[in-house]
Amino acid sequence: MMVESRPLRPQQPIRLFIVDDHALFREGLIRLLASDETLQVAGAAGSAEAALQSIPEISPDVLILDYDLGESTAVHLLEQLRLRKFSGRTLLVTAGLPDSEALLLIREGVSGIFHKHQSPEALHRCIREVAAGRILIEQEYLRTLVQSGVAAPPSPAPRLTERDRQILRCLLEGLSNKEIATHLLISESAVKASLQQLFAKTEVRTRSQLVRLALEQFFDEIQR
Repeated sequence: MMVESRPLRPQQPIRLFIVDDHALFREGLIRLLASDETLQVAGAAGSAEAALQSIPEISPDVLILDYDLGESTAVHLLEQLRLRKFSGRTLLVTAGLPDSEALLLIREGVSGIFHKHQSPEALHRCIREVAAGRILIEQEYLRTLVQSGVAAPPSPAPRLTERDRQILRCLLEGLSNKEIATHLLISESAVKASLQQLFAKTEVRTRSQLVRLALEQFFDEIQR
């Protein structure tokens, strides 16, 4: 089970750690992100082994991670970080990956999947949104996983109320608690209470785990 993500420290830059085995891309990304005063590149690594040695000590807010790490993959790295109780958030930055691996990454609690063909401005925005606790996994991408049969729902699954389904739809859209409250015309405290009920009902602890369950068990139900 994933460790609950810690809240960000107020009024401080978002601390990043970058893992990519392509030195040219990694160094370019470091320069790009270091130019933003709201971000701080606290560390970088070119392999899963090097990352495992540094990340627990540096404890970044957001891990920016490529899928293919040469002799290893992002899935293996996240499995090892989970065992080390890493509590930061993870944004996968990739040129593409198999559906089966995408599902494994979602299970491991990635907060977002960002495609390298998108703009630098979009990357900056995604980092901030992931750091703020949003889940950024495209609806169409999730639907493709379900239709491919990769995410066959296990049973039994807990019964959902209509409010549960509304909350899960909003999570799949990447909305924050405040945005969910506005969308559903309820208070932010009511959103938090509904999330806590969903956590208890599904026996998970984080938003990313709820997104994974929505994908695996409830996708068809909440799309009606």
